[in-house]
Amino acid sequence: MAETGFRKWIITITVIMAALLELIDTTIVNVSLPVIQGNLGATLEDVAWIVTGYAVANVIVLPMSGWLGSFFGRKNYFLTSIIIFTAVSFLCGNATSLNELVIFRIMQGFAGGGLISTGQAILIETWPREEVGTATALFGLGAVFGPTVGPTIGGFITDHFSWPWIFYVNIPVGALAAFLTVTFVHETPKDAKGKPVDWWGIALLAIAVGSLQTILEKGESEDWFAKTYILVLTIAAVLGLFLFIWRESTFEFPIVNFKIMRHRSFAVGMFTSFVLGFGLYGSVFVFPVFCQNLLGFSAEQTGMILFPGGICTIVLMPFIGKMLKAGVPAQFMATGGMILFFVFTTMLSHSTLASGTGDFFWPLVIRGVGMALLFVPLTTLAIQDLKGPELGQGTGLNNMMRQLGGSFGIAALTTLIHVRAGFHRSALITHINNYNGTFTAQRDMFIKNFMSKGYSILDATKMAMQAMEGKVIKQTLLLTYNDAYWVAGLIMLFSIPLIYLQPFKKNVALPVDAH
Repeated sequence: MAETGFRKWIITITVIMAALLELIDTTIVNVSLPVIQGNLGATLEDVAWIVTGYAVANVIVLPMSGWLGSFFGRKNYFLTSIIIFTAVSFLCGNATSLNELVIFRIMQGFAGGGLISTGQAILIETWPREEVGTATALFGLGAVFGPTVGPTIGGFITDHFSWPWIFYVNIPVGALAAFLTVTFVHETPKDAKGKPVDWWGIALLAIAVGSLQTILEKGESEDWFAKTYILVLTIAAVLGLFLFIWRESTFEFPIVNFKIMRHRSFAVGMFTSFVLGFGLYGSVFVFPVFCQNLLGFSAEQTGMILFPGGICTIVLMPFIGKMLKAGVPAQFMATGGMILFFVFTTMLSHSTLASGTGDFFWPLVIRGVGMALLFVPLTTLAIQDLKGPELGQGTGLNNMMRQLGGSFGIAALTTLIHVRAGFHRSALITHINNYNGTFTAQRDMFIKNFMSKGYSILDATKMAMQAMEGKVIKQTLLLTYNDAYWVAGLIMLFSIPLIYLQPFKKNVALPVDAH
């Protein structure tokens, strides 16, 4: 039921607050992992499960969130997710061992999965149908801004306080969101209540999506199929996905209703959301690693560099919604967004070892504009034909595809970096020989420099070769990261034709909702 005036805006604020809780927590922990590792006495491989466990649990719940909202009532499910997320945040901050923290993060991921899609469905039903573009734009503030500012917030808190506070900050926000939900959000009918529960569907979904997400999170660090458990998970993911689709297509009351794929806009929107996730999360992953590992920026510095682009996205989102309402085709805006993203990656692919913070301002502003033009139109196009219970199902699947796209993007770009690093190193090593005048001049300069500090010719020569090795490593990484930017941009550019498979509508809006 559409709301007006104060109630409409307070529900909007409530949903965005809850969404930010989940979305910021997807990246806020990343920069704190080394500190947590030292504090809990764990290896880096083990502490990475803090991130992996959250992501796996999150992506399992996302496609189920529509059914859970129908079974318990959308308001009840949303409120319960907020309360659990907030309570478990406190437990994460109080964890005394790695096992405790991983378990609590998994619980946090399960609860977080209920915040995004359910909140988005509540928001879309709260706004009048002709203003759905504006509602999607407002929701997109959190969806795009959250992962961008997460590392900034995490770096600041870790540097100035202690790592438990990256979880404690959720408590007041969660408490306020819960209070506002109880006070202002309307309940919806429990359409699935009293109907048989699809336990087999739930189990197969957990196996298929959970296995796939784990493979994407851990595959590169485990050398992919060199590890038996990655191979086992791959088999489980393929079989689980096949059996899950068969089960949901034949069961009378499925937890994921694949019948909504009959809407062409939604079916195509699943692929465009995947591409959006690839670009959004993939670029947020590569850029901080590039800045910190190669250019020597701190986590806080890197976050501050990303901040103007995020602000640009926030400022533009409402205007994008108004343009949709005015009848500007969503396809045209999304095309512009993809082109701008390609421009952003092209500019970054020309980075050098001398690049400073000022060199990244305009590329990241361009990315911010591009993301605003992408998120709102693509999401609106995907859900434009859904209504009633289909809306909850559709937002869940759409958000799952965006998150899986991000996981695929990170895994693919990580693998690309690994492969291309070997290629570029092999190419650069061919120039390290006594017949290369540039190399010998640089090496002799290092030798003279070390000898002037009192080292023997033997030691100075050895140290000079180590210095040259360092230069090779840096050049290798630079070329490799530039390749990653270029590939991410090309994938976005080549995805433009997908947008035009979705039908044009003068005013992109949802049909009148049954609820």
